[in-house]
Amino acid sequence: MLSYITRRLLISIPVLLGITFITFAVLSLTPGDPIRMMLATEKITPEVADTLTSYYGLDRPWYVQYGRYLGNLLRGDLGVSITSRTSIAESIAQRLPNTILLAMSSMLLALLIAVPVGIISATRRNSLVDYTALTAAMVGVSMPSYWLGLLLLLQFGLRWKLLPIWGIGHLSDGLWDFISHLILPSVTLGTGLAALLTRLTRASILEVLSQDFVRTARAKGLRERVVLYKHALRSALIPVITTAGLQLGYLLGGAVIVESIFSWPGLGRLTIQAIQKRDLPVIQTSTLIFAVAFVMVTLLVDVLYVFIDPRIRYD
Repeated sequence: MLSYITRRLLISIPVLLGITFITFAVLSLTPGDPIRMMLATEKITPEVADTLTSYYGLDRPWYVQYGRYLGNLLRGDLGVSITSRTSIAESIAQRLPNTILLAMSSMLLALLIAVPVGIISATRRNSLVDYTALTAAMVGVSMPSYWLGLLLLLQFGLRWKLLPIWGIGHLSDGLWDFISHLILPSVTLGTGLAALLTRLTRASILEVLSQDFVRTARAKGLRERVVLYKHALRSALIPVITTAGLQLGYLLGGAVIVESIFSWPGLGRLTIQAIQKRDLPVIQTSTLIFAVAFVMVTLLVDVLYVFIDPRIRYD
């Protein structure tokens, strides 16, 4: 197992380097100069603009800027934001935990809904419960997160005034304040994921229940509950865990819209603000963080396979 993890980590190094290169190349081709934008918005003098351009190396070819970026990255220096002139590492450290909190709460909500509903739907196939679950899953998959987020914000936040509509809660202000700020963003992100995992759980369980080892377990006289939860469910969870892990990686990088809707102080909102202001160092670092998170989540999923299905070995 340790050798497999080591190989995966080594393989991920050229992948991450490739992502940084593509991101840098694409940004270099996009029009606009962040320093010139600051001339119009912040009223800085041309002398200050020239100094900032030289400091950030924006007057050099893009491949020279990329080499400088890699050198700083290898030394652990993530750079300084062009617009705020603050340390990018400090900004990431402040906002990344908020994004992880939102992604994990959304994933937990989705799994708590999807797995039980998928099991019930599969064990009661073609019943009213099954049709209701499939219909609800279809609706959930079809709803865009930005539309659902605005709908929840208007209904529960502005009209009924039951939940806060922006910002993040703090435990120092009470447990309910912390949870209430998390509900609407988590539901917005978790609804579509719950619908997807519900359909996948149902299909996976139905496929496993038709296999020979399940029929053998039934032929031995085992109770249906034992057959389902002890024998069938562990095999059926493999594709569910795979999809959930991939979706968690997407959540870490795809919560941008939801964070913007609810003014959630996470990494996604920081990235959107950086794109609007063309803050190149922040965009590059955010993209790299999202890529690292996705690589680590997929590695974690592969490791979980061993504990879920004893037939899987990486030796």
